[in-house]
Amino acid sequence: MARICEICGKGSVKASRITRRGKAKKEGGIGKHITKVAGRRQKPNLKKVKAIIDGSPKTIKVCTQCLKSGWVERAY
Repeated sequence: MARICEICGKGSVKASRITRRGKAKKEGGIGKHITKVAGRRQKPNLKKVKAIIDGSPKTIKVCTQCLKSGWVERAY
């Protein structure tokens, strides 16, 4: 199973980690300079939840925002 919310379809996003070097201007330097840009992934906050789907309880992966907003009917 992929890291995707089964309700809203939220998945991984590409992002950059920026490495800087130097002394900041407000600390008396000439400013920070970028030395490297590395790729990284931002993953959604998924939880395995027992929910009622089509009248029967099933385990699905749901992001926390869908849980908070009440889009999922939980089965206890």
